[in-house]
Amino acid sequence: MLPPAKFIGTQIIHSIIAEGSILHAAEISNSVIGIRSRVGKGSKIISCYIMGNDFYETIDDIENNDSINFPKLGIGDHCMLKNVIVDKDCRIGNNVTIIGGHHLENSDDPLFSIKDGIVVIKKGAIINDGFELQ
Repeated sequence: MLPPAKFIGTQIIHSIIAEGSILHAAEISNSVIGIRSRVGKGSKIISCYIMGNDFYETIDDIENNDSINFPKLGIGDHCMLKNVIVDKDCRIGNNVTIIGGHHLENSDDPLFSIKDGIVVIKKGAIINDGFELQ
């Protein structure tokens, strides 16, 4: 069994949050947050489906990854995700902006696909700090 989800300063509106999640986000609205998800401080998740993670990172793993600027498992600090599906075990860095919508053309990239305005971050993808797609 997993512990219940933890919320730290997060405004949750019309959303479902799975067990084991750790949320420091500013806002989560009209979204589904999957098992063992981690969302960093100040992030906004709007109309998204975050599938979650198969495992937790240890404190040692997090510290080692920080020392080499490798994103943590989950969604980093001060991110904005709207109309996005994030598959399992993805690493999204800090200050990432991904805003889906019909203004985006259908495309396929090694890290993500866009179909009918919805951005799908592929399983295990690593999105580095400062990435923007809008």
